[in-house]
Amino acid sequence: MRKYIIAFFLLISCTSFAQNLINTNPLPGKAQLQWHDMDFYFFMHFGPNTFTDLEWGKGNEQEEIFNPSQLDCKQWCRIAKEAGAKGIIITAKHHDGFCLWPSKYSTHTIRESKYKNGKGDILKELSDACKEYGLKFGVYISPWDRNHPKYGTADYNDVFVNMMKEIFSNYGPIWELWWDGANGEGPNGKKQVYDWNKFIKTVRDISPSTVVFSDVGPDIRWVGNENGIAGTTNWNLLDTVGFAPGIKAPSTDTLNAGNMYGKNWIPAECDVSIRPGWFYHAKEDTKVKSPEALFSLYLKSVGRGANLLLNVPPDGRGLINSNDSLALIGFKKLRDQSFKNNVLKHAMQMDKEHSDKSEYRKTEVTTFLILKEPVKMNCIVLKEDIQFGQLIKKLDIHLSNHGTEIKKISITTVGKKRIVTFPAEEVSEVSVVINSAKAKPHLSSIEGYLMDEQLVEQ
Repeated sequence: MRKYIIAFFLLISCTSFAQNLINTNPLPGKAQLQWHDMDFYFFMHFGPNTFTDLEWGKGNEQEEIFNPSQLDCKQWCRIAKEAGAKGIIITAKHHDGFCLWPSKYSTHTIRESKYKNGKGDILKELSDACKEYGLKFGVYISPWDRNHPKYGTADYNDVFVNMMKEIFSNYGPIWELWWDGANGEGPNGKKQVYDWNKFIKTVRDISPSTVVFSDVGPDIRWVGNENGIAGTTNWNLLDTVGFAPGIKAPSTDTLNAGNMYGKNWIPAECDVSIRPGWFYHAKEDTKVKSPEALFSLYLKSVGRGANLLLNVPPDGRGLINSNDSLALIGFKKLRDQSFKNNVLKHAMQMDKEHSDKSEYRKTEVTTFLILKEPVKMNCIVLKEDIQFGQLIKKLDIHLSNHGTEIKKISITTVGKKRIVTFPAEEVSEVSVVINSAKAKPHLSSIEGYLMDEQLVEQ
């Protein structure tokens, strides 16, 4: 009898441990894993604000003002492709309520504009161009509407749902749907009570493979700032109970870092504009971020396990300005040059594991990379196999030359990709010690590079 009692308690203990591991190790869905592979893509703010020189339209702008004279969505896609971006998210409807498609549920649309004598449809033009250039197509649609007469009433939630149905039906597949949590007054002076549950259910029913962004997901979260910078600790996990997009979102610090033991896989997306503003303003033509500044943002977003959503606003012609395109091509060149030659490619690798089998959180794994001859490097790229979750809590990188340690670097999270830079050193041995993890960690690759020293983040 005693043996059965012991066996019973062992079974309970193992079941409890397994359940605890599941609870602290959420996994990404298939669509989220594909999203992680996107790394970098365009945001494109375009609408009446492009012509009024505003950032937030008032909703009372005359539709005739929207009339891009040379609009060419293929030019957008060609530049995106040349810049190494993998998709485009367009502001189909910003807070002013103007729709870039001829929606049946609004009278403030491209149909009422002078563009192509009211026969234009920018969502169709861009969706078709993205397919031609092999880019993913995403849509930003703000629930705030400063023009629609039903905004501020229960009926408006149905209007918003019907608008989304139009977009999915006519322009799909939609890879990412972007919801802004802004909630101001409409033309009747009232604010809307958004039915987020209804909105989410609509998308899930129509297009379950679409990833949905908001402050709290359900699939992708805001990083907590508009500077394009993820936290040096960045968990793909987030607790959402009691929170909602907008003013009911978690603190920006929480959004920036995530929750170590969050119950939901909701990774961070870093949105930032190539210019000071989000919409095009001619006075900002000389203030476009340099290739070096964009590279720095890449290290602080993609290099911290997030994705980079870079806003590139078309001008009044409907074209990407040459200042922007030059910076983007320079940015692509820096990435190509910096990550061209993996100096650790031919290193001999050995793994050593120490673990207390009763408590995986004490797992320690050391990976040794040994080179025949010293090489100069100033960058280490680590990748965690996130199909098994995000598990690494802390690791140390030791750089040595013929057995003498010359540098130790400590970091916390890894996630999809972690790029660590440092002043260049001659290195013959690299050891990566994972000294704290939530479960047995899966570090899929370790790469080393020598980039332009001026690009190194200290």
